[in-house]
Amino acid sequence: MKSSLSRRKPARPGIAVPTEGPGTIPPELLERIRAIEIKARRLVNDLFLGEYHAVFRGRGIEFDELRPYLPGDDVRSIDWKALARTGNPMIRRYREDRDLTVMFVVDVSASQRAGAKTQSKADLAAEICAVLALAAIRNKDRVGLLLFASGPERYVRPSGGATHVLRVVREMLWAHPETRGTNIGGALEYLTGVQRRRATVFLVSDFLAEIDARQLRAAARRHDIIAIRVREPIDEELPDAGMITLRDSETGGPLDLDTSSRGVRQAYAEHVDQMDRERRLTFGAVGVDEIPAMVGFDYVPALLRFFKRRSQGAA
Repeated sequence: MKSSLSRRKPARPGIAVPTEGPGTIPPELLERIRAIEIKARRLVNDLFLGEYHAVFRGRGIEFDELRPYLPGDDVRSIDWKALARTGNPMIRRYREDRDLTVMFVVDVSASQRAGAKTQSKADLAAEICAVLALAAIRNKDRVGLLLFASGPERYVRPSGGATHVLRVVREMLWAHPETRGTNIGGALEYLTGVQRRRATVFLVSDFLAEIDARQLRAAARRHDIIAIRVREPIDEELPDAGMITLRDSETGGPLDLDTSSRGVRQAYAEHVDQMDRERRLTFGAVGVDEIPAMVGFDYVPALLRFFKRRSQGAA
């Protein structure tokens, strides 16, 4: 169990990020990946495919072909130069030039696997990313991944195809971070170094660590950043369970708390609430949207609200 009151260690600079995949996958991990894939495909087919395409449009449209005019075609689409040259009315057809890159920048620090629920925050994060990644590749977009703790842990170059999405999910679920703590700003700074072209970036974390506003601002100038806040209830509100010892899963440090005290529980909740208010102000200042997700609760309504909000803003 992680204490939200603990301090996070800074990033370790210069860490090498491997690009090859891990070795043999345990059968239980394959089962988790398969279960996530089945659910993600159902949600994409039933709910999110059209919404994704409407919100994340390509860079523009490009010429596709000329075809003969047919009765009922919009006369405004006639290529008059082709008509003058050939004497036959021709229609110019265009297609969307997508060429989009979607990057998942995911917190895999030890706290993401700790908690009081059967499903971990890491499991929920992988499921949500699988839904978004499948929607992306179904729209011919490329998907990449950056895992981080207090430093970058693994970078997977953007690519397409369903097999690549499964690799992204596998990497998230089988992450074994070599660094302790969480440095969100450092991960974004690393991303701007390796991802030169503009990308849609889903930044996934519990956001119980401070974010360097300067690094966030620099990344938001280049990329479209959407934050996905993945938590479980104990992250925000301690239960009334008497005297307990919280052990920070990232630092190993213990913290004794008397949770039967209303004042202790209130101080804990107020601390997290203050962090959230400050983060929302920081996000708002640089145009970062946020999607909340809680272990044990349905995240689909939050995703649908996000798509609706984005589509209204683009209208």
